[in-house]
Amino acid sequence: MRVISILGSTGSIGTSTLDVVRNNPEKFKVAGLACGSNLDLLVQQIQEFKPQYVSVGKAEDVAKLQAQLGNGFSEIGCGMQGNITVATLPETDMVISAIVGAAGLEPTLSALKAKKAVGLANKETLVVAGSLMTQVAKKQQVTLLPIDSEHSAIFQCLVGQNRDELRKIIITASGGPFLHKPRDEFSSITVEQALKHPNWSMGAKITIDSATLMNKGLEVIEAKWLFDLEPEEIEVVIHPQSIIHSMIEFHDGSILAQLGIPDMRVPIAYALSFPERLPNSLPSLSLTEIGSLTFFPPDYEKFNCLKLARQSLSKGGSYTAVLNAANEVAVKRFLEKKIGFSAIPYVVEATLEKHQSCEPASVDEILAIDKWARFEAERVTRNYVLN
Repeated sequence: MRVISILGSTGSIGTSTLDVVRNNPEKFKVAGLACGSNLDLLVQQIQEFKPQYVSVGKAEDVAKLQAQLGNGFSEIGCGMQGNITVATLPETDMVISAIVGAAGLEPTLSALKAKKAVGLANKETLVVAGSLMTQVAKKQQVTLLPIDSEHSAIFQCLVGQNRDELRKIIITASGGPFLHKPRDEFSSITVEQALKHPNWSMGAKITIDSATLMNKGLEVIEAKWLFDLEPEEIEVVIHPQSIIHSMIEFHDGSILAQLGIPDMRVPIAYALSFPERLPNSLPSLSLTEIGSLTFFPPDYEKFNCLKLARQSLSKGGSYTAVLNAANEVAVKRFLEKKIGFSAIPYVVEATLEKHQSCEPASVDEILAIDKWARFEAERVTRNYVLN
């Protein structure tokens, strides 16, 4: 039996992970859960899965949670230290890292240092600190198992293959809800429209990132570190049906693809059970019902966030950390309806232009850069505040 802890248990990845656990009680047991502020759902999860330790976002929520649970549960932490405790519980074999944004960096790094296998759904961890994270994983001989559907697809295609024969990987993108919307209409896009992804059910931040295609840019950076690739070895292809989750191409031109219905429980279950595959009750993919699959290149001028992400990766150093922090600030302000949808790439680009890149060698240096970028992005955002 594999014992797991989940960072971000009440989000979409966390709840999907617990659904896989629920359907396979003989294979998995939950040791720790960490969430932000959704205490009602956390209470339900504690009562069903009976973890030994949980963590909440704020100190004042500890007493609230204890009151809801009664006297039967007292192992409750909070904040970053609580997340780190969940990630390093001695009983835990594997940590699912699903906290949104750069906040997942420290607990995920702690899990690696504690020699826990990590199922990585928090792509920002590698975007912000890819070099450091992969060095620690290699030193500790710990496996980083991808959970993003695209990276899981690549990982699955690479199993049993000779990496020296790999020419490139091809990451697919649905294109989001505004794939066919003219760029000059982006300024009128509302939060409600941006939160309606055509294929996937996800959290708010990643759904907005999918609408701007920043999510695809972050995935390109994540793929660089997960699979040890050069930027030019990573191609992005728009595939609106989201059936082919990604592909790999060999030196002889042969291409392997991983296909399936767009349901995150599939890559989550693969990461949890690797190298085995778990049976499930999800519907089979019917290619005859789909009829046709289409592909075309992304429009880098229309979706400037994707271009900014690729440029940041090519420049290297701390640019990707700044890109991520500025994007998190801009998306947060858009969700709060403080700035428009079309302002998001401008905030990111203006923040990047003010940055002098360096090669951070520690978590403290990375966090200092992240802090600087958030301050600058907030300052830039004031130029785009809606009336």
